[in-house]
Amino acid sequence: MELTPERLAAQLGDGPLQPAYLVAGAETLRVLEAADALRAHARRQGIAEREVFEADARGFDWNELSASLNAPSLFSSQRLIEVRLPSGKPGKAGEKALLEAFESPPRDVVLLITCSDWSRQHGGKWSEAIGRIGKVAVAWPIRVDELPRWIEQRLRSRGLSADRDAVQTLAERVEGNLLAAAQEIDKLALLGHEGTLDSARMESLVADAARYDVFRLVDTAMNGQGAQTARMLAGLRAEGAAVPALLGMVAMELQRAASLAQVQARGGNLGAEFKAQRIWDSKQAAYRRALSRHDAARWERFVAVVGRIDRTAKGRGEGDAWQQLERLLLAVADTRATRLLQA
Repeated sequence: MELTPERLAAQLGDGPLQPAYLVAGAETLRVLEAADALRAHARRQGIAEREVFEADARGFDWNELSASLNAPSLFSSQRLIEVRLPSGKPGKAGEKALLEAFESPPRDVVLLITCSDWSRQHGGKWSEAIGRIGKVAVAWPIRVDELPRWIEQRLRSRGLSADRDAVQTLAERVEGNLLAAAQEIDKLALLGHEGTLDSARMESLVADAARYDVFRLVDTAMNGQGAQTARMLAGLRAEGAAVPALLGMVAMELQRAASLAQVQARGGNLGAEFKAQRIWDSKQAAYRRALSRHDAARWERFVAVVGRIDRTAKGRGEGDAWQQLERLLLAVADTRATRLLQA
């Protein structure tokens, strides 16, 4: 059964560790904390010997892992062997080595595999085998509507309490960045605040730690979140970003959407096109929402506007490049804003 990283950590208790664990997901903080909880539990169980393999390194030999799994422990009755597999894909040789290990797991070994990339297309027989002899925990991205609850639980775990408005204030400040949220909560704990935090107090205590990056900027526009898009773009500008540096990613995403819109207009298979363009499962919903707002012709127009903004940013066109980029992204987010675009 698939667990959350938090549930996995909570289930460790004082009992013996399972032969194998898989902790995967793009939410780095949650993966790291679950892995740290396993390591700490291993130390409490007297497991002092630890080996780490970087399985995504070029030229990694899976035979080295197999040899280590079958070698006797030198310093303690049990060992913790970690396999860091960021891509979440061991390949044929890796899958073979792992399946062989799981068929008859060594009694003196606890195997921990961590992955920073994970989707429904990842895994396979090897991850299913881990589930049979051990535990699988996946840190799926925290949705916008789930973030306040995550923050509330985190506050309670640090002995803090906050009202609903205060929790929402912190959620808005960190813009989905769990590491930033965790750091702010730890800072609040160090300040030793007593009583229930309200919105005004939260506002005065936390920093604006939003992760303004172009990847999330475009995702936000695709999701139809116009106000948040404008705020993130203003943040990028305040941080000293340059319009030409942003346009490459904006152009790529809009061109992808234009291509998808053409497939959709022809009655083609969007699922196959997502796969052909290597668009992650986690991003497909945003694309579908965006495609429902605009037809193929409008997406082509958006792509053309990028070229005009680029010329303006380089001094070869009239107007304010930042304003033009904002209007373009707002148009992507909301059909009503398309009237802001120049003809």
